[in-house]
Amino acid sequence: MSGIPILEVVDLRAAYGRIEVLRGVDLRIPKGAVVALLGPNGAGKSTLVKVISGQKKPTSGDIHLGGVHVQDTGPEELARLGLCTIPEGRSVFPNLTVEENLTLMSYAGVSADKVLETAYSYFPRLHQRRHQLAGTMSGGEQQMLAMSRALASDPALLLLDELSMGLAPLIVDELYDTVAQIAESGVSILCIEQFARTALRVSDYAAVMTGGRIVATGEPAEVMDTMSDVILGGAA
Repeated sequence: MSGIPILEVVDLRAAYGRIEVLRGVDLRIPKGAVVALLGPNGAGKSTLVKVISGQKKPTSGDIHLGGVHVQDTGPEELARLGLCTIPEGRSVFPNLTVEENLTLMSYAGVSADKVLETAYSYFPRLHQRRHQLAGTMSGGEQQMLAMSRALASDPALLLLDELSMGLAPLIVDELYDTVAQIAESGVSILCIEQFARTALRVSDYAAVMTGGRIVATGEPAEVMDTMSDVILGGAA
């Protein structure tokens, strides 16, 4: 884990009213690595995503993206710095076709042809469905489209929040195979997951969160061995 990490979170705290949800979170994501952030419901994982992605202000602590201090930076500026979030619950435009969803992303300065080429090379199924309304596709296909839209911005760091939510295990496996491919292209990835095993299969490192803190970090196998009692939801 040498060199400047793509993301470094130091002693991060955040609260909803008087209830402190993040209680001093430390997390480091090396450049080009896939890191799985695991933990039960209510551990603070989604709040951490909101704070990192600029949607929620922390009460204290530091966030560095590629060595740049980005504490009070809004989502648009973070996107320009290379941070892209795929939120839980698939962000696609249901009344537009697959192709229209994708070409909308070309405003970010990447040509429409390049956006489509990237999407269809990672997800050939989207090419087959390109004239279909996004809202009529399966959950897995919508997740593929959401990931393709994110990749159109040529991110340095991709935050995947609960990629497997509501999807069949076979589809989840397929999506995580693509996560591994995306990482091979040089994109760093943080996978926030309740279902550990599939995410760990493609991860270089894992971190476990519970009670608003990171309680373990390391290589996937050692984290599974030591923390299997904490990692709930299909991990045991």
